[in-house]
Amino acid sequence: MEDFEDDPRALGARGHRRSVSRGSYQLQAQMNRAVYEDRPPGSVVPTSAAEASRAMAGDTSLSENYAFAGMYHVFDQHVDEAVPRVRFANDDRHRLACCSLDGSISLCQLVPAPPTVLRVLRGHTRGVSDFAWSLSNDILVSTSLDATMRIWASEDGRCIREIPDPDGAELLCCTFQPVNNNLTVVGNAKHNVHVVNISTGKKVKGGSSKLTGRVLALSFDAPGRLLWAGDDRGSVFSFLFDMATGKLTKAKRLVVHEGSPVTSISARSWVSREARDPSLLINACLNKLLLYRVVDNEGTLQLKRSFPIEQSSHPVRSIFCPLMSFRQGACVVTGSEDMCVHFFDVERAAKAAVNKLQGHSAPVLDVSFNCDESLLASSDASGMVIVWRREQK
Repeated sequence: MEDFEDDPRALGARGHRRSVSRGSYQLQAQMNRAVYEDRPPGSVVPTSAAEASRAMAGDTSLSENYAFAGMYHVFDQHVDEAVPRVRFANDDRHRLACCSLDGSISLCQLVPAPPTVLRVLRGHTRGVSDFAWSLSNDILVSTSLDATMRIWASEDGRCIREIPDPDGAELLCCTFQPVNNNLTVVGNAKHNVHVVNISTGKKVKGGSSKLTGRVLALSFDAPGRLLWAGDDRGSVFSFLFDMATGKLTKAKRLVVHEGSPVTSISARSWVSREARDPSLLINACLNKLLLYRVVDNEGTLQLKRSFPIEQSSHPVRSIFCPLMSFRQGACVVTGSEDMCVHFFDVERAAKAAVNKLQGHSAPVLDVSFNCDESLLASSDASGMVIVWRREQK
């Protein structure tokens, strides 16, 4: 990975969604350093000492745990236009949202039966490329090909604010800063990432940086100190995020594969005795799902392994399973252009495939688990959203 000029940065701040003291950030930084600098050789999964956590999840193998009973529900309100993103609300079992290239966002409720579309958010004049739930699920932020981002109230579907892209470019992705939900990062078609204060609607000073291509994917680490951004030229950049000011400092660059668009980045920080390596999951139009180890505090990446999928042109996304730290082995889930949802065990040396769900009639673009993994949602290029029910043991 390439190095960029270092820049001093503060670590203390307080966001309006969480009240956290400076001492807490210093402790978190110490924990991160302990993980990065004194990490034994190993993996992203629990150590042999994780018996208590595995007991919470049940004594089942990954294959048994990720067996599915079939389709719970199919949402077809966006048929004929791709649904690039589907997401369950944070820490929620039954609330789901999806965005469509038809320019709208659907908020759905899965219980009580039958599952229903609560409301459809309309206002964007072109396709919605991405959206994100705030930590408390009261706000959604969306980005669109109409060169605007919108802030929505999830309770009544009201558009609180429309914010034009600073460059007047198509907006392609977004993510909330995980500690301070006043700040959102967006990526656009003019190769720029911008940190935006959604309360004021203004770009944060020093919160912009240029990549080598159209910005397609963004992900923070859990403490919100590191941001990764991927572009359509095959590069992933890491940025140091100043918690006090929102300033971005470019740190490292990894060329995953020259000319292969990076369509998804998912970060998972393991800063506990039971799980050792912070990791990044990346889709990059290489017919592979890539798992990287984060090796230092500046976001340097080292390839751990890859898994075969079909992806050569569509913006396919993948996720870590929410409860992967609680059982033997660790599972990731990805969409694929073969119209299937694939599950892989990141620790199994051979035959890593755990399960495959078939039911879509178009490339599967995104996947999302609810908080207890009882339901999985997947969306495809034809506008179909399928909610799958896991078998109950």
